Amino acid sequence: MKKSLLILFLLFAAGMAANAQKFALIDMEYILKNIPAYERANELLDKSSKVWQSEVEKISEEAKKMYKDYQAQIATLSEEQRGKREEAIVAKEKSASELRRQYFGPEGELYKKREGLMRPIQNEIYNAVKEISTQKGYSMVVDRASATSIIFASPSIDISNEVLAKLGYSN
Repeated sequence: MKKSLLILFLLFAAGMAANAQKFALIDMEYILKNIPAYERANELLDKSSKVWQSEVEKISEEAKKMYKDYQAQIATLSEEQRGKREEAIVAKEKSASELRRQYFGPEGELYKKREGLMRPIQNEIYNAVKEISTQKGYSMVVDRASATSIIFASPSIDISNEVLAKLGYSN
């Protein structure tokens, strides 16, 4: 009885070992830092963002100046003039808010530009990871940079350098 249980257990363990899944890690931050196109794309996004931000700030400053002028002159203005000034101030603030949404909102220009610049790089990395995984039989590849639940991972399963080599950026 003991012998048959032991044989059954060994067969089960051998079966599990035969079906063992292979895992690999990549460090997306490391990979991206070693791709010059990514750095250029980030620089372009930063420049655009700064230009757009200064444009929004300029309009916001104009609205603040209009409000300060209004506050200083409120005693000398008629009711009709006050109403017109208040409407102009509100319109300027709405303009700044609308411009901010247009540039930085969820479907704004910055988002569209980031998608246009980053999507090809991400697709290229994904295809390289997929090809390496298929060749080497990895069942799963985890991004070390974004997987906060990884406490320790052996460097031997990190395929980041292979991905860079596959993309033509060998280290």
